[in-house]
Amino acid sequence: MHLTVLTLTISMPGCRSLKEKRQRMGGLHERFGRNPAVAVCESGGHDRLDLSEWTFVVTGNERRNVEAIVSEIEDKIQRTVDGRLIEATRETL
Repeated sequence: MHLTVLTLTISMPGCRSLKEKRQRMGGLHERFGRNPAVAVCESGGHDRLDLSEWTFVVTGNERRNVEAIVSEIEDKIQRTVDGRLIEATRETL
């Protein structure tokens, strides 16, 4: 079993409300949480309007499949979220 933890920190300059923050994040939990190999949560930045941190835990039997899913998550977020990815960390366990 392979497991990778991906943590993304996203800056959202000019965000003025929690409602706007949720809209700009675009339903990450629903979009990626449907995959049974992925667990996702907002792990930081709860008290800040201009910053959001999300953690994704990806598991699988083959390392290359796990890495492919992690790369897909990171790429999709960079393309779809109305914010700027300022930090991405991967930890393989």
